[in-house]
Amino acid sequence: MTDQPAMPSRRYANYVLFVLVLVYIFNFIDRNILSILAEDIKADLGVTDAEMGFLYGTVFAVFYAVFGIPLARFADVWNRRSLISVGLGFWSLATAASGLARSFGVLAACRIGVGIGEASASPAAYSMLSDYYPPRQRATVIAIYAAGVYIGAGIGIFLGGFILEWWAAAYPDGNSPLGLKGWQAAFMAVGIPGLIMAVWVRTLREPIRGISEGLVTKPHPAPFRVLTSELVAVIPPLNLMALKNDSKVLRKNAIGLVIIIIGSFVLVQLTGSTAQWITTGFGVYVTFSWIQSLKIRDPAAHAMMFKSKAFIYTMLAFPMTAFVGYGAGFWIAPLLMRAHEVSAAEVGLYLGMGAAAGGFIGITSGGFLADYLKQKFPSGRIVLGYVVVVGSAPILLALLMTDSLVTAYWLNFFLTAFSAAAGGVPPSTAADIVMPRMRAIAGAFYILMNTFIGLALGPYFMGQFSDMFFASGMTDADALRWAIGVSMLTFIPAVIFFYLAQKHLPGDEATRLDRAKALGETVD
Repeated sequence: MTDQPAMPSRRYANYVLFVLVLVYIFNFIDRNILSILAEDIKADLGVTDAEMGFLYGTVFAVFYAVFGIPLARFADVWNRRSLISVGLGFWSLATAASGLARSFGVLAACRIGVGIGEASASPAAYSMLSDYYPPRQRATVIAIYAAGVYIGAGIGIFLGGFILEWWAAAYPDGNSPLGLKGWQAAFMAVGIPGLIMAVWVRTLREPIRGISEGLVTKPHPAPFRVLTSELVAVIPPLNLMALKNDSKVLRKNAIGLVIIIIGSFVLVQLTGSTAQWITTGFGVYVTFSWIQSLKIRDPAAHAMMFKSKAFIYTMLAFPMTAFVGYGAGFWIAPLLMRAHEVSAAEVGLYLGMGAAAGGFIGITSGGFLADYLKQKFPSGRIVLGYVVVVGSAPILLALLMTDSLVTAYWLNFFLTAFSAAAGGVPPSTAADIVMPRMRAIAGAFYILMNTFIGLALGPYFMGQFSDMFFASGMTDADALRWAIGVSMLTFIPAVIFFYLAQKHLPGDEATRLDRAKALGETVD
C-alpha cells in the first residue's frame, strides 16, 4: 500500500490563511472604494444613480463572473499560488489606472480590468485552503478567509473618505499634480500597494491537491491547454466550437441566445439602461453556453454540480440575500451623505470601522456556528442563511428610518455582522458536494451566481429605483431610502430556496462518492 503524503503543518497552514486573507482585503479595498467616491464621481463625470450602480455592479460583475469560470478551471489544474499572484498584480494595475480616467467609459473599462483580475483569487483560494485544512474545519476556515470582504470593504470606505478630504485640503484651488481629482488619487493610492502584495503571494507553497481527504489528485499534464479550452468556451463566437459536433446542443444554444436578446431588448425599453442589459445579457449567454460545453467536455463535473438539487438551491438562495447585501453595502454611504449632509471622511470613518468590525465578527462567528451545526445534523450550515434574513431585515429597516446619524452608524455595524454570518457556507457546501478536482470550478459557479444576482443586479436596481422615485418628486435621500427598502423583497425567495437546499443536502452529500464512481471518477 502506498504511503499517503503528510498534511502541511498547522502553523504553515495558518500562515497561508493569513496571507490569503490579506489578498482578499486588497480585493475588496479596490472593489468597494467606489462607494465612498460615488458622489464625487457623479458630480465630476455627470452620471446618474443607475449608472453608478452599473459601474460598481454590472460592468465589474459580469466580467468578474465570466472570467471566473475559466480561471477557476485553471486553478483546478495549475499552480494556485501563482494564479492568485498574477491576478492580484493585474487587478492592482487596473485599479491604479482608474486614477487616470477622465470619462465614464474609461472608468468602466478599468473596472472591467479589475473584475477580470479579481476573478482569479477566490476559487483558487477556496481550493488551496481545502487542502491545507481538514473538511471538518472547512466552513470556519473559508469564513475567516471571507472576512477579508468586510475588512477590505471597511478599509476601502475609510481610505476613500480620508483621501478625498485630505486632497481637497491640500489642493483647495484644484492645482493638483497632473490635475488629478481626489477620487482619482484615491484609486492610485489603493492600487499600487497590491503589486508588492503580489510578490509576497508568489512565495507561498502550493499544497498537494486532495491531501486533506486522502484523495490525492495527480498533476494535470497540460494545464495551459485547459485554460485555452475554457477561455474559448466563454468568448463568443468561439464558444460555439465546443458545441459544433452536437446539432441538438447548437439548436438549444441558438434558442437560448434569441430568448436572451429579446429579454435584453425588452428590459432596455422598460428602463432605458442600454449598457446595463446588453452587458447582463452577454454574461447570461456566456454562462448558458459554458454550462452546455462543460457537459460535453467534463460530464462528470457537470453532473456532480447540476444534477445535485442541493447544489442548485444553495447557488440560488445565498445570492438572493447578496442582492440586498451588495446593494445596501454600496448605497448606505451615499444615503447618509445625502440625508445628513455629512462629509465623506466622517461617513468613511464610521461606516468603514463598523463594516470591518461587524463583518469580521459576523463571518468568523458564523463560520464556527456553521461547522458546529454541521456536526449536529447534515444540513446544519444552511441554518446560517435564515440567520442572515431574520437578523439583517429588521436592522436595515431601522437604519433606513432613523433620523439619528449615530444610530445609523451603530445599526450599520450590526447589519454587517448579520449579513456576513453565512459567508463561509456556500463555498464549503459546494466543496462537500463535488470531488476535489472540481472544487475550484464549483466555488467559481457560486461566485458567478452571487456576482450576477447580488453584485450585477442589487446596486443597479437600487439605483434605478432611486432615479425613478426621485423623478416622481421625492428628495434624493428619500428616493434612495425607498429604493433600498423595496429591494428587500428578494429575501422572500431566498428563504424558500434555503428550505429546499436543506431538504436535499443530506442525501446529495451522503451519495457523493457513489455518484462520482457512477460517473467514471477514480475514488481511492
